[in-house]
Amino acid sequence: MFGIISAGIAPGLAILSYFYLKDQYEMEPLSFVLRAFIMGALLVFPIMFIQYVLEVEGIITSPLLKAYISSGLLEEFFKWFIFYFTIYSHFHFDEHYDGIVYGASVSLGFATLENILYLIANGVEFALARALLPVSSHALFGVLMGYYFGKGKFSSNQQAKWLLLSLIIPFLLHGMYDFIILTYEDWRLWVTLFMVFLWAFGLHKAKKARMIHKKRIETISG
Repeated sequence: MFGIISAGIAPGLAILSYFYLKDQYEMEPLSFVLRAFIMGALLVFPIMFIQYVLEVEGIITSPLLKAYISSGLLEEFFKWFIFYFTIYSHFHFDEHYDGIVYGASVSLGFATLENILYLIANGVEFALARALLPVSSHALFGVLMGYYFGKGKFSSNQQAKWLLLSLIIPFLLHGMYDFIILTYEDWRLWVTLFMVFLWAFGLHKAKKARMIHKKRIETISG
C-alpha cells in the first residue's frame, strides 16, 4: 500500500515542484500552495459522486457528452470555482505567475488523489502511464487556468473576458483529451500528439507569465 500511495503522489509533487521553483521573483508560501493542493484533492469526492449519478441515471450516454460534460466541464468548473473563491482575491496572489502556481496546485491536488484511488483499484503497474497522461494533463489544464486568471487579475480592462477564458480553455482542452481516449481506436498515438501540444502550450504560457512580471518589475524599478 505504501508503494501505491508513493507512486500516486510522486508525479503530482514533481510537476508542482517544477512550476513552483520556476517562480523567479517571489516564491509563494508553501502553506498556501499546500492549502490549494488539498482543496483540489477534496474535490475528488463530490465530483466522483456527481459523475456516478450521471452515469447511473443514464443522463450522460454518448462519448461526446461524457468527455466534455461529465469530465471536462464538471471537473474544470469545480477547480475554477475553488480558485476564484479562495485564491483569486487573496493577497498572496500578487503577480501574474502566481496564477500558474496556484492553478497547478489545485489541479494536481485533484489529479493526485484521483491517481491514488485509481492505482489502489487497478494496480501500481499503471503508475507510469497515469503520470504521463492524466496527472500531467490535469497539471497543464491548471497552468492554463491560472494563466488566464492572472490575465484577469492584473489587466486593467477586459477582466470578465479573461475570467471566462480561464474556464473555457481548460474545459475545451480537457474535453478534447477525454474524447480522444474514448473514441479513437489508435488513441495512444493521438493522445501522445495532444500531450506534446499541451506541454508546449502550457510551458509557453508559463514563460509568458514570467516575462509579463519581469517587464512590470523593470518598469517599476526603471
